[in-house]
Amino acid sequence: MRNRFGSTTPISITTVLIRPATNADCDEILKIFREIVVAGDTYAFDPKMSREEALAYWFRADTHTYLAEKDGGVVGTYILRPNQSGPGSHVANAAFMVAPKAQASGVGRRMAEHCLSEARRMGFRAMQFNFVVSTNTRAIHLWKLLGFEIVGTLPGAFRHPEKGFVDVYVMFRSLLED
Repeated sequence: MRNRFGSTTPISITTVLIRPATNADCDEILKIFREIVVAGDTYAFDPKMSREEALAYWFRADTHTYLAEKDGGVVGTYILRPNQSGPGSHVANAAFMVAPKAQASGVGRRMAEHCLSEARRMGFRAMQFNFVVSTNTRAIHLWKLLGFEIVGTLPGAFRHPEKGFVDVYVMFRSLLED
């Protein structure tokens, strides 16, 4: 019998479970955080930042922190928070980190879809990414697929470890139903 993809080969689809992170998840999150930050090609965090500083950022009081699990292991994390306080608090901001071993496996997309749903559920009217490095083409492609637009460019705002000074994009999308 053919499956929905036209093949007779069995397909194994692994579910990505996304759940709120707890204090017990700090070590797993910090491991991913360190792997991504040390690479130095997508985030403007100091690779030498302390454990306390990293966790304080990822678990800030106004932040909802999530964990992605696949095949029994932690494969990603994301945060969701207001982009600004007060009159700008209706616009969400988020940051995503996928473990290097799980990149290009759909984990990022699954977290992004979950994040958009959570942001709507929490009453945010839009989402804005303030600092998307222009060389992070997989992320930019995903954000565009999910309805984000580049609304601004910060020329040479990021010092890439291999490519030198590269642009950064501000990306935005409405969360209101059409």
